[in-house]
Amino acid sequence: MFDNFMILFDAPVFSIDLLVNGMLIGAIFVLAAYGMALVWGVMNIINVAQGEFVMLGGYVTLVVVKLGLNPLFGIPISALVLYAIGWLMYRSVIYRVVDRDVFTSLLATFGISILLAQLTNQVFGANVQTIDTGLGTWYFMNGDVTVAIIKVIAFVLAVFLGLVLWLFLKKSRTGQAIRATSQNPRAARILGIDTHRIYATTYSVSAALCGAAGSLVVMAWAVHPYIGLPYTVRSFMVVIIAGLGNLPGVIMAGLGLGVAENFAGFILGTEFQIAFVFLLMIAVLVWRNFALRRQRKYLK
Repeated sequence: MFDNFMILFDAPVFSIDLLVNGMLIGAIFVLAAYGMALVWGVMNIINVAQGEFVMLGGYVTLVVVKLGLNPLFGIPISALVLYAIGWLMYRSVIYRVVDRDVFTSLLATFGISILLAQLTNQVFGANVQTIDTGLGTWYFMNGDVTVAIIKVIAFVLAVFLGLVLWLFLKKSRTGQAIRATSQNPRAARILGIDTHRIYATTYSVSAALCGAAGSLVVMAWAVHPYIGLPYTVRSFMVVIIAGLGNLPGVIMAGLGLGVAENFAGFILGTEFQIAFVFLLMIAVLVWRNFALRRQRKYLK
């Protein structure tokens, strides 16, 4: 571990490579975090199944490729399929836990995550699968810095979808209804807004964003039925750090998490990379709890 740490000082070009690729990796975390922030902010539900929606997006893209289509078509197709799945999940399960306590929603979405993972395992098997996009890689600094083009696409897509989501919430009638419902659901109902339809749309849009993220995951890395939990944890951390309703903050936190995870994987070893993510989540929760306690003490 110490030797790997010293390499970063002896050969700074490796730090540049880790920094650039970490930011590009973080873009995929941003996409999944958009959805969690939306559901949490509007419906007051912490969606533990967020990572499973990412996983399903990857498998939808695998099916698209097996049908003979270009892998990039998998991005919009995965988003559309996951939108439909999100709508189905809301109508069958989630609407029953809206306006209930957070613990109830955690149990419900945790059950959904287990169900989706096991069904995917039965249908597609437990093998790790990936897709070769054929887009190639860019090389910089005499080949010491490598950037996969699919990761650049992920970065651009994350920024673009963040802008689209902001415009959707700001300008469209549905977006304004979503914002009104998040602020005061009872008042929104009195004003004639169908809050159940708004909740269904919100949950479905969240699933669609995860579907697009999963499509990029299977093209940039790999997918298997049990990759969901790390993506849920990453999304949760990004939202905790950025705060609800702060899309620029989600982008910055997601990119920062990607960089931190990339450096940790290099220094500690890839076998400890996921462990680092969970330890970081504990540190973030402790820090947020400490900050909230100080804020409450100050208000008193």
